[in-house]
Amino acid sequence: MMRNVARNLVLAVLVAVNLLLLFRLLWSDQSIFAYADLKGRHEELTRRLEQAEERNIELTREIKRLKDDEKYQEKIVRERLNFVREGEILYVFPEKGNKGPEANDESEN
Repeated sequence: MMRNVARNLVLAVLVAVNLLLLFRLLWSDQSIFAYADLKGRHEELTRRLEQAEERNIELTREIKRLKDDEKYQEKIVRERLNFVREGEILYVFPEKGNKGPEANDESEN
């Protein structure tokens, strides 16, 4: 009889421990769901890191080209800063959808 009580007590303790472990496996901060979430975040951060590394390589190439290639320097300065050579005339056209100052005058009347 005493052996049955001891066996039942050991069985109850083991069931309780298993339930506790099951709870931790499914719903705690270290659960399967938390692991899946962390894995997804890790994959996203890895992807973003790869993109940043690619962008870094592109920018490094552009810096090297700007330092070494005078024709490229001139091209960039002319395109981005609207510089012109002596004797050239720069024409700046309005972008599509921008009617210019006369469109403002007509809308006010």
